Amino acid sequence: MILQLQTFSALVESAAAAVQGAAKQLLDLTVGSALRAILEANASVGLWMQWLILQVLQMTRAATSSGSDLDSWMEDFGLVRLPGVAAVGTVTFSRFVPVTAALVPAGTEVRTADGSESFVVVVDTGNPAWQAAQNGYLIGTGQASVVVPVAAITAGIAGNVQAGAISLIVAALPGVDTASNTAALAGGADAESDAAFRLRFQNYINSRSRATEAAITYAVTSVQQNLACVVAENQLPDGSSSPGTFTVVVDDGTGAPGSTLLGTVSGAVEAVRPLGSVFSVRGPTIVPATISLAVEVADTSTLAGVQQDVQAAVTAYVNSLAVGQSFAWSRLMQVAYAASAEVMNVTNVLVNGGQSDVQAGTFGVVKTSSVTVG
Repeated sequence: MILQLQTFSALVESAAAAVQGAAKQLLDLTVGSALRAILEANASVGLWMQWLILQVLQMTRAATSSGSDLDSWMEDFGLVRLPGVAAVGTVTFSRFVPVTAALVPAGTEVRTADGSESFVVVVDTGNPAWQAAQNGYLIGTGQASVVVPVAAITAGIAGNVQAGAISLIVAALPGVDTASNTAALAGGADAESDAAFRLRFQNYINSRSRATEAAITYAVTSVQQNLACVVAENQLPDGSSSPGTFTVVVDDGTGAPGSTLLGTVSGAVEAVRPLGSVFSVRGPTIVPATISLAVEVADTSTLAGVQQDVQAAVTAYVNSLAVGQSFAWSRLMQVAYAASAEVMNVTNVLVNGGQSDVQAGTFGVVKTSSVTVG
């Protein structure tokens, strides 16, 4: 039922018509009269009651609730809003004179040049430079640099900084002079929006039957934001056929989800998998794309800035492709033109040295290995 809203003037006019229709003589309803003042006072109360009704309707329906009201509505079904996700990536710590060994401890904080975003060095026991006894990454004697993993201190898309944005070391590190990220950080996301929360609720309702592909997909995407997955039925992780088996390929936007995340996803899938089935959870196979192209501009003084814009746009487009989604070579020209209004021509577009599309395959995801804009 659609609520018919009334303005203050409409309420006064309706009341005046009703009073005059019930009277046996002409009433004084001119501005300033006592009867009109009574009707206007009643109209004000009616307007206030109408506002209260709208507030109640807004808070009691998921379609119209927002913020904390939507959170409380969803809590009745055991659903909570997904929190923000911290961006992750790598930072290279370097020194000018590699005379003695140096250590980059876990927990070392670095920042962007303007100090707006901060990142912390995290533990990666698989990194060859990791020294558990010293709780840090070792730069050996004669070694000029070391590449270590970092994560944004504050979750959100603001942590997805571009390559070269990180340049400050918060506290001095003996034997270490500079820090920089050679590649953009990725994976950061703000807390789940109201629209995304409502859409996930619909998927929740549609997956209540369990033991279905929709239920498994919902379970995976509810672990955290920015998770994409492909469910391959009757397939082993190597792609071979195996009835009663399914493989879940998960990508968090980086192309290399960590073991902790994959373990969490496995637990979520276990709760909804079909009885008697066997499953595997794995990250995607990265299909590298080495991209080069040239752009022409009308004003050569803007060329360097345009090249940076095109490089960032191409990198963002390719790295946003989903698992199993192939990369069309011809798309590069469209992305380059859209990156800046100053691009007059795009030439010499090459992907992996040729002009062919890049096929991701069922378990693959295309990621840029390098993007060169001349």
